[in-house]
Amino acid sequence: MTIDPVLIPPGKGSAYWVTGDLYTFKAVSKDTGEAYTLMELVIQPNGGAPPHIHTQEDEAFYIQEGELKFQLDEQIIVATPGTFLHSPKGQIHSFTNIGTTPAKVLCWNTPAGLENFFAEVGKPVQHTDSEPPLVSAADIEKLLATAPKYGLEIIPPPST
Repeated sequence: MTIDPVLIPPGKGSAYWVTGDLYTFKAVSKDTGEAYTLMELVIQPNGGAPPHIHTQEDEAFYIQEGELKFQLDEQIIVATPGTFLHSPKGQIHSFTNIGTTPAKVLCWNTPAGLENFFAEVGKPVQHTDSEPPLVSAADIEKLLATAPKYGLEIIPPPST
């Protein structure tokens, strides 16, 4: 299989609103011989991902802008620009933007393929400078129903 070079200029790439956050694909399965997916995430204040487990891929993050609280199993980390985190498959992890402005993060999934999940549950974006849409109960239900298809386990909040 021959893999062609990839060049995605700043602000370009297929983009999706995923529960209020902007996910822009920089490299996907077909670009990398299914080795990895690279996404640029713009996480809104209080946005992020709930505790979850990947059963098929490792996930790594490089914080470019903002301040995020990460959970890696029982460890809580405040990640600032320049921080790199790696979450191996099978590890419970989550992240939340604890700042007052959007955070920007590079996110790798190895092997590739998880971009298909985000494209399925997200809303395609025509203009990346548009305001994030409100997150509906239907958006959350779709995410929860679709996650198992991609080997994702969303951890529900503890009962009170």
